[in-house]
Amino acid sequence: MYFRRLEDLRVDHDQTQANIAEFLGCQREVYRRYEKGTRQIPVDFLIKLSTFYNVSIDYLVGITDEKKPYPRVK
Repeated sequence: MYFRRLEDLRVDHDQTQANIAEFLGCQREVYRRYEKGTRQIPVDFLIKLSTFYNVSIDYLVGITDEKKPYPRVK
């Protein structure tokens, strides 16, 4: 249930759904549906969120419990 991680990270970073929706360039209601798991989140939004929260996409989607992102390829 990766969508639960979206909410947990947002709350841990003292952000509102409206703030994150604005950051992603979508409506708050659309973002709310991502958090509730009723709508698929686009890959480009996952990339933005993983950078914003400094976690790996694997963590966001529940593949791993390790938050640390992989080192950047140069």
